[in-house]
Amino acid sequence: MVSAARAIEQGFAVAALTIDYNQRHRVEIEAARQIAAHIGAVRHIVLPLDLRQFGGSALTDDIDVPKTGVSDDIPVTYVPARNLIFLSLTLGWAEALGARDIFIGVNALDYSGYPDCRPEFIQGFERLADLATKAGDQGEPFTIHAPLQFLGKAEIAAEAARLGLDPGMSWSCYDPTPEGKACGLCDSCRLRKAGFADAGLVDPTVYAA
Repeated sequence: MVSAARAIEQGFAVAALTIDYNQRHRVEIEAARQIAAHIGAVRHIVLPLDLRQFGGSALTDDIDVPKTGVSDDIPVTYVPARNLIFLSLTLGWAEALGARDIFIGVNALDYSGYPDCRPEFIQGFERLADLATKAGDQGEPFTIHAPLQFLGKAEIAAEAARLGLDPGMSWSCYDPTPEGKACGLCDSCRLRKAGFADAGLVDPTVYAA
């Protein structure tokens, strides 16, 4: 949400892509629809891609989402190559649209250690995009923007406030309850809570714990 708003602030028109990969936290898909409408995206595609067929993650398989706190190890909520898959699909749509700028909201500070959030990955994909596309081959390079990459969660919450965004529209929890509440205990909930607290801002999220 903040990444898209930053793009608009810089003068870009936003075409938004949401991947419905049959994730456990499917409530984020409806959140993405609301956000895309709110920011005035010129188009929003929800693209089905059933990564449960692959499994290998607590978000796409019958594996419990950890609730004991953020650790130094890459957690089981890591979805194999997810951001590589997502960026590849985004790149294909961008080239079809004639767009050469891609925004992604990855974060390399307050995060769970996912390797596909690292600056090296973003830089590597940007190089790959020019090798993999007709546009790149014809001298029209792509730029991958990751405006949140070096911001802490508190800084991102503050940036949402600066941009006039309602953080209640966004979704972070990996394991929502059947009643639609955020669990409050998964890594993503813990990082979100801490970010709002550190920023001195009210977190409008309804947590089960």
